[in-house]
Amino acid sequence: MKRCSVLLLAALIANTSCSRQSEGEVLRWGADPDGGIPYVFADPEGPEKYIGFEVDLIEAISREIGRPIRLEKRTFENLIADVERGDVDLAMNGLEILPERLQRVRFSKPYYLYQLQLAVKADSPFTSIDEIREKSKAIGTLGGSAAQQLLDERKIESVLYEEQEGPYRDLALGRRIAGVLLDYPAALYYAAPEKRVKFGRNIEGVKLVGTPFAAGQYGIAVHKSNGKLQATLNGAIDRLRESGELQRILEKWRIWDSSQERLKDASAVVQGESHVTLQSAIPLLWAGAKTTVLITVASMLLAVAIGLAIAICRMYGPWPLRWLATLHIEFFRGIPVLLLLYFLYYGLAAISPSLSLHPLVAAILGFGLNYGAYEAEIYRAGFSAIPTGQWEAAASLGMSPPLTFRRIILPQAMRVILPPMTNDFVALFKDTSVVSVIAVTELSKQYQILTKSGGSYLEIGLATAALYLIMSVPLSYLSRYLEHRWGHRTI
Repeated sequence: MKRCSVLLLAALIANTSCSRQSEGEVLRWGADPDGGIPYVFADPEGPEKYIGFEVDLIEAISREIGRPIRLEKRTFENLIADVERGDVDLAMNGLEILPERLQRVRFSKPYYLYQLQLAVKADSPFTSIDEIREKSKAIGTLGGSAAQQLLDERKIESVLYEEQEGPYRDLALGRRIAGVLLDYPAALYYAAPEKRVKFGRNIEGVKLVGTPFAAGQYGIAVHKSNGKLQATLNGAIDRLRESGELQRILEKWRIWDSSQERLKDASAVVQGESHVTLQSAIPLLWAGAKTTVLITVASMLLAVAIGLAIAICRMYGPWPLRWLATLHIEFFRGIPVLLLLYFLYYGLAAISPSLSLHPLVAAILGFGLNYGAYEAEIYRAGFSAIPTGQWEAAASLGMSPPLTFRRIILPQAMRVILPPMTNDFVALFKDTSVVSVIAVTELSKQYQILTKSGGSYLEIGLATAALYLIMSVPLSYLSRYLEHRWGHRTI
C-alpha cells in the first residue's frame, strides 16, 4: 500500500511538471508587420524591433497568461488560413470579427471597437461615400476588409490594395480613386491633420470627412478546436480591461475614445453564413481572367519588341550599342519584377506627379522590360545558331544585310526561338499575379478576395486553376503546331 502511494505521488508530480511545461510553451502569434501603423510595424529608430498598439497588447497578454508569445511574420491575407493549418497559434492584426471568418476560426472577446472613416483629397467636395457613388467614382480600401464588404453592399466601385498606405498615396496624387475607406486607427495615422505620434505618416493632400460609422470589433483568432486558448485569451483581455491596462495602451497610441467603454459588454458576433457561392464567383473570376489576358498579351508584345531590338543591337550594332544592350539585359534580369513594379507605380509618382502611371500601364511596362531582357537572350541564341555561311551566300546574291536578316536569318531562327518564347508566354500568365501589389485585380487576386469573403478554397480554387489552364494550354498546342509546320519548310 505504501509503495502504491509513493508511485501515485510520483505520477502526480510528473503530471504537474508536464502541465507547467505545457503552460510555459511559446505561443506563435501571426501578424503582418507590413500592415502599417499603428498595429504592428518596424520601429523607425531600430527596424529590427517591432512596435505598435498590438505589440504592447500582446506583451500585456503574455504577462497575464504566464506564457511567452513570439511574433511570426505572415501576410495579412493568409492569417486566417495560417490559423486553420496550425502554422500559428493565434492571429492578431486588426482582424475584424466577421461572420465568414467565424465559420473558419474562433475569436476572442473584442479588444478594440473600431469604426470606418472616409478620407478624400484636401480640395474634394465629397463628404460621404454615397456622394462618391452618385458620381460613379471609386473608393480605395483593403481587400477582404469590412470596408470592402460595406462598399460591395452599397454597390460602390472599390479599388483594392494589399497595404494601407498605398490608397492614401494614390488619393493624394488624385489618380484612380476619389476617397479611401479604412478603419479609424489607420485613418488617424495616415490622414489626420495633426500628427498623432512621432510615427504618423500624415500624407499631405488628404483630409478626413464626416464622422466614423459602421462599428465593428477586432478580435484574436485561434483554431476552431482550441477552445481552451480562446478562454485563456478572454480571461486575459477581461483582466487587462478591468485593471485599466488596455485603456492605457490605447491611450498611448491615441486611439482610445468613449466608445471603448462598451468593451465590457461586447462579445464576438454570432456565426453567420457565407454568401459567396461558386455560381456568384464565376463572373468575378472571369473578369479577373480578362485582366490577366490583357496584361499578359500586351506585356509579351512589348517584351518581343524590346527583346528583338536589344538582341540585334548586341549582335550587330557598334560597340557602344552592344555595351548598352548588355547593360540593359543584365540590369532587368538582375532585379525582381516586384521591385520594378513598385518603382514604376509608386517611385515615379514620388519623383513627380506628372510621371504617375496608370496601374495597368505600370504592370505592362514592368513585365515588358523584365521579360524583354530574357527574350533578348533567347533571340541572340537563335540568331547565333544560324551558320555564318548564310550571310555570305546572301551577300554573294547581292542582298543587303537588313534584307538578309529579314528574309534569311530571322525565319530560320524562329524555329529555335519559338519553344522557349512560348514557355515565357505561359510563365507570364502566372507571373501576372504579382500585379496585385499595385492594386490591379487580376485572376489570382480575385481568388484571394473571394476566399477571404467566405468562398470555398477548393471549389473556387479549382475554377481558378481551370481558367489558367484554358488560357495557357492552347498556347502549347499552337507552339507545337508551328514548330511542326515550320520544321518542314524550306527557305
